[in-house]
Amino acid sequence: MRLLPPPGGDEGDPGAPSRPRPEAPAASLLEVLRRLDSGPRGLTEVQAAERLARFGENSVPDDHDPSWPRLFARSLRDPFTAVLLCLGLVSAAVFAWGTTSVILLLVAVSCVLRASGEHRAGRSTAGLRRLVATTVAVQRRVDEDTAPVTREIPVEELVPGDVVRLGPGDLVPADVRLLRSAGLTVHQAALTGESAPVEKSVAEDPGDRDRDRNGGTGDRDGGVFQDPRLCFQGSSVASGSATAVVTATGGDTRFAAAHRRTGKPPTTTFERSVQGVSWILIRFALLTPPLVLMANAALRGRGLETLPFAVAVAVGLTPEMLPVLVTTCLARGAALLARTHGVIVRRLPALHDIGAMDVLCVDKTGTLTQDRPVVHRALDADGHDDPEVLRWAAAAAWWSLHLSDLPAPDALDEALLAAADEDALMSYDGVSALPFDPGRRLATVVVRTPGRLGTHTLITKGAAEAVLPRCSLSEEERSRLRDLADAQAADGLRVLAVATADRPAGTRPHERGLTFRGLVTLRDDLAPTAAEALAGLAGRGVTVKVLTGDHPGTAVRACRELGVPVAGVVTADRLDTLTDPELTELARRTTVFARCTPEHKTRITRALQAGGHTVGFLGDGVNDLPALRTADIGIAPRDAAGVTRQNADLVLAGKDLTAIGHAVVAGRHAGGNIATYLRITLSSNLGNVIAMLSAGLLLPFLPMLPAQVLVQNLCFDAAQLAFAYDRPALSALRRPSVLNPRELLRFIVGFGALNAVADLATFGALAFALRGPGDDEALFHSGWFTENLLTQAVVMVLLSVGSLGSLGSLGASGRGRLRPGPVTWSAAALAATGLLLPASPLGPALGLTALPGVYYGLLALVLALYAVGLLAARTRHERHRTSARSDG
Repeated sequence: MRLLPPPGGDEGDPGAPSRPRPEAPAASLLEVLRRLDSGPRGLTEVQAAERLARFGENSVPDDHDPSWPRLFARSLRDPFTAVLLCLGLVSAAVFAWGTTSVILLLVAVSCVLRASGEHRAGRSTAGLRRLVATTVAVQRRVDEDTAPVTREIPVEELVPGDVVRLGPGDLVPADVRLLRSAGLTVHQAALTGESAPVEKSVAEDPGDRDRDRNGGTGDRDGGVFQDPRLCFQGSSVASGSATAVVTATGGDTRFAAAHRRTGKPPTTTFERSVQGVSWILIRFALLTPPLVLMANAALRGRGLETLPFAVAVAVGLTPEMLPVLVTTCLARGAALLARTHGVIVRRLPALHDIGAMDVLCVDKTGTLTQDRPVVHRALDADGHDDPEVLRWAAAAAWWSLHLSDLPAPDALDEALLAAADEDALMSYDGVSALPFDPGRRLATVVVRTPGRLGTHTLITKGAAEAVLPRCSLSEEERSRLRDLADAQAADGLRVLAVATADRPAGTRPHERGLTFRGLVTLRDDLAPTAAEALAGLAGRGVTVKVLTGDHPGTAVRACRELGVPVAGVVTADRLDTLTDPELTELARRTTVFARCTPEHKTRITRALQAGGHTVGFLGDGVNDLPALRTADIGIAPRDAAGVTRQNADLVLAGKDLTAIGHAVVAGRHAGGNIATYLRITLSSNLGNVIAMLSAGLLLPFLPMLPAQVLVQNLCFDAAQLAFAYDRPALSALRRPSVLNPRELLRFIVGFGALNAVADLATFGALAFALRGPGDDEALFHSGWFTENLLTQAVVMVLLSVGSLGSLGSLGASGRGRLRPGPVTWSAAALAATGLLLPASPLGPALGLTALPGVYYGLLALVLALYAVGLLAARTRHERHRTSARSDG
């Protein structure tokens, strides 16, 4: 926390206050007021104006969305784009202006698509931003001699030293130190993750008290957030009221400090995969031109005249459409998610990452459970079900609400009233009430019981450790009941003890000598879609791990009721004793991590990543921000803290795991199509390059002209845009879609060699078909041009992710007939181009000519054998992958 100095200010300017300084944890209230140069009556208007000019507005720091030009410039740093730009520069250096123009056009289209998609996502999230608070009740004076007046001001005008008033439902507008309080509890889940309200008071000695009125299931996050004298921006008042002095505003609050500590996010799965594939392409692109030049110079005596051909071959090896196709796949998936499921993808590559995700870390409260408890059981003193206990507890809640003039029941009383019979509540007539006091941890009401004139009934409910000492019990009986309450709490339940006593009418309530009635246990209400969503994630190979600040029993119970197998439970105190390698191994086999601080959540996320997992993290509070930025995919709901939502990769319409399941499917859809494009394009291109190098050494002329290579690449690239609209097989959506550079390299080498064999077989067919007179060079170019496009069309159909699904798609019932899909239509158009272009009027302009009929017969034989070889190789490859996954 940061405070103003005592009067005197900076050394250089005795009259001016300096930037606030950290407050000593043990500082007394008097010391705090002296440092702030304030008092219980608040500031004068002049002092407030001076400090506002000095310290600035009390606004929550938030990142501004980058402009469209900045997003476009950022897209140019993409590794694939860099490869293309390098090839474009080389093409320009050898005056291959056609190649240069095409490459630059592809780069521009890709960057425009990516920048536009991310700019739209930024505008969507800007519409979701909400202020921490809008107005605040502040106590100020006109001058030193006038009495203070309480009035509402915009929260941005708050300054250190202001005295503010807080009531139920108010958002804490800045970091404050309490001056006075009455029954104050605050929700600070956005800062610490604890689900239950935390008691706050002006006590100088905070002690080591249990802050949960129902058995202590709250977070034990120590440090400054546990100090009952302090409240922080980002929290809200659950009950009670208070007057407090502002100690820090704007960028000096703990809320802002959490944002500053996050640092630069680590490299994501998609970025690592892209870098690995990029280096493969760079090596091939750099190696190919020197090989072509040296081979032609050594064996054919050709010099630099082959340089344009060598550059064209290098360009032909590169998947020029990759940036465009990647952006198209991701942008289509992001648009579909936003339109149908309310999921905003703020960073397009994050869609690929969530498709690769195999571990999702979530909090319990608000994700697996809702932010409200429900009654579980009502037990008598022997641990048997007794509805009378619930009736007494609900009556106490009802009359406490009405006689204490509370605006609304708290979460526990609301749960009691929802479970009770309303007619039974109406049978009592309330007399007086002592509302819940965090210090005493109980509440008491006095009611008239029908048929008992002159006698009132006192009903007390609260924490078992507060109620049991007030009951007429033997020490042995009290110990037994305490064990019963502890057993319920250990099972993840909140526990309320209920006791009554008869008192003469007109006497003061006396909470002694009570008769113990029993216990009411409450559990967290499960999120309505959580069980279905968790089952869906498990079916897609995503393991859910619970990282919570709550009691371990509470999290285990929620998992058990949702059908999530709990492989292990670890509390934060054990995490502190483990080394990083030990935590990596433990995190792999553990489901629930309880009592977690923000540092623990971040460390667990890193340990999972070190174990080779792609990790997603769902969080909504400032305390979740470090882990959210550490994870490969940061996910936040729409109502999350503004700074958390701003740093998330995906923003959900609500905290609903079902939406994450939809995002996983969309990510795997896009990732599968991207991987398919890379496999098919690179293997086909590699085969063509090998064949061209071989043919170039055997022929007295170039196997293809640079213009023909460029046109062939353009045809193939245009056809491959269909992969952005393909529908992968269902099996591809059941497992993470990870782009593994090593596996990709093995695939393209194996299938590229098979493609080269088919090309060389075509070389033999051409040698046989061209024995007659004619322009052998033009015929050879035409034959190989046609064969290349046809083999690439075959590869597109037979090696796509969708398998037979690429040939068509089944009807909604699964029994419809096969219909051609986008890849099939595109491959057919590519094949038609290869067959028709040489004989068309455009053929002579490209150096192509019509082919003899015998060639087409031989080509059909080559293609048939090639298709058989592709299917056999594919079957072997898929069997190997299945075996590898089983072994893993």
